[in-house]
Amino acid sequence: MKRKRYSNDFKARVAIEALRGEKTIQELSQIHGVHPNMITQWKKHLLDSASEIFNKKKGEQEKAVIEKKFELLYSQIGRLQVERDFLKKKHLEISGTEPEL
Repeated sequence: MKRKRYSNDFKARVAIEALRGEKTIQELSQIHGVHPNMITQWKKHLLDSASEIFNKKKGEQEKAVIEKKFELLYSQIGRLQVERDFLKKKHLEISGTEPEL
C-alpha cells in the first residue's frame, strides 16, 4: 500500500483551519480525508516553526555565508587552474610532450 503525499500548501491550509478553531479536528479530518493525528502534527509543526517566518536576518546571514563560501571556492579553483597551466607548461619544456591528464 502506497502512502498518500500531501503538498505543503495543503498541509498549511488545513493546519491554519485547525488553528482557527472554527471546526473540530475530527470535522476537518472528515472534510479533507486526512487522519486527525496528521492534522494535529501539521498544526504543531506550524506553531513550532512560526517564529522562523519573521526571522529575516537569519536568512540573510545564511545567504552571506553561502556567498562567502562560493567566493572562496572560486578563488581556489582559479589558483588551481593557474598551477595546472604552469605545471603543464614546465612539463612540456622538460619532456617535450604534452602531459596526459
